Amino acid sequence: MTSISLAEYKSLYGSKSKNLIKSKSPRRDKQIESMGESILALQLKAHRIEFEREFKFHPKRKWRADFHLIGKKILIEVEGGIWSGGRHTRGKGYIGDMEKYNAATMMGYQVIRFSTEQVKSGSAIEQIEKMVGDLG
Repeated sequence: MTSISLAEYKSLYGSKSKNLIKSKSPRRDKQIESMGESILALQLKAHRIEFEREFKFHPKRKWRADFHLIGKKILIEVEGGIWSGGRHTRGKGYIGDMEKYNAATMMGYQVIRFSTEQVKSGSAIEQIEKMVGDLG
């Protein structure tokens, strides 16, 4: 492998390469995973509860649930930004979430919601495990 100096690189490609891909908004490409979602995914795996991430549950809308429990009609949402004035707690976002969750319920899904704090404390996985156990 041959290395080149920064000056040589700039002379070949310019100081701002046109070939670099501009970063896209996370909403347009892939959502950035929250800490709560990461922790819950690990907990679900540890409890051997099968799930899929970013589950598109509606045939026409682009709505996705953070988690879908496979073989059950259960959707799980980890709500972020509840103390910092995030999207879920501001008017438009809150109304949008109500529309999404109501549509899921009308489609036969059970929707359960947790805060990041509930996930971290273990209370979310306890409730999920009980719910899954109660369903058989």
